[in-house]
Amino acid sequence: MLRLPSNAALLCFEASARHASFTHAAAELCLTQSAVSRQILGLEARLGTPLFVRQRTRLALTPAGRSYLTEVWPLLVALDRATASVMALKGRGGRLNLSVGSSLANYWLIPRLPDFVRRHPEITLNLATRIGPADFSAQTLDAAIEFGRGERDRLVAHRILPLTLRPYAAPQWRRRHPGPLGNRTPVDQLIQHSTVAEAWAGWFRAAVIDREPGPGAPRYDLMSMAMNAASAGLGVALLPDWMTADACARGTLVGLSDRSWSAERAYYLVAPPALDDHPPLVAFRAWLLAQVGPERSPAAARRRGTARR
Repeated sequence: MLRLPSNAALLCFEASARHASFTHAAAELCLTQSAVSRQILGLEARLGTPLFVRQRTRLALTPAGRSYLTEVWPLLVALDRATASVMALKGRGGRLNLSVGSSLANYWLIPRLPDFVRRHPEITLNLATRIGPADFSAQTLDAAIEFGRGERDRLVAHRILPLTLRPYAAPQWRRRHPGPLGNRTPVDQLIQHSTVAEAWAGWFRAAVIDREPGPGAPRYDLMSMAMNAASAGLGVALLPDWMTADACARGTLVGLSDRSWSAERAYYLVAPPALDDHPPLVAFRAWLLAQVGPERSPAAARRRGTARR
C-alpha cells in the first residue's frame, strides 16, 4: 500500500519552500531547525528525489520540488480552509467558494444576497469571477454559475436562469434614431457581446425582420460593457431586464421594443459530484432556485455531465 507523507513533512516542505530557509520555516512552525531538516530528508527519501538544492545562505527548489509544490499547495490550502471552518463554526455552517460571471454577479446575484445572508448567517460565501468555464482542478472552487448548456463532463449541473434579451439604448440615441429598429438601423450601432454573439440575428428573426447585424457591428466581451456602451449613446444593446432595471429608472436607458429573444443556453449552477451534498452548497442551491421560481425550466432542472472514456 502507498504510504503518504505525513502532514508534518508537508507543512515543513511548504514553509521551507516559501521562506527558502529551514531556519525560518522552523521559527514559523515552532520547531527546531534540525527537526524541519529531518522531515525534509524523510520526505525526499520517500519520494526518491531531492526537493531542495542546499546552498550556503538559502534553499532553492529543484525542478521536482517546484512540481511537487504546485501539486501539494492547493491541497494544503483546502485543508487549512476546512480546518478553519470547522473550528470557527463547530460544524454549524461552512464556506462556499463560488465562481460567477461578472455581469450576473453584479446585477442579479449580489443585489439578492442580503436575503441569503439573513437566512444563512452560518455560511461564508466567497465570490470569484472569470470568463469561460471554471477550473475545478485546483480544488479552490466548490461551485460555479456558468452560462452554457449544462453538459460539462464530470460535473452536476442545475439549470438556474434563462437569458432573455431585449434592445435598449440611451434616450439621446433614441432621439437621433426615431422609429422602430430594422433595416435602416446602421450596423455600427448594433452593439454585440461575446457571451451570445448570435443574439442580434436571433432577435431579428423573433421580430420578423429580414437582416443580420453584419461584420461592422462592434463587440464587447461582457454584457456589462455592452450596457455601459449603450448608456453612453454608442448604440443599441440586447440586454436582460435584470441588468437594465436601475438604468431605466435613472433614465440612462430606454427599452426600444417589447419583442424579446431567449438564448438556447442558460445559467447553470455546476459542481463536482463529490460536493453535490456539501451542506453550504445544498443551502445555497435551494435558496438560488427559490429566487428564480417560475423562470426556471423544470425540464432541464438537473443534469449530470458524462465522463469521457
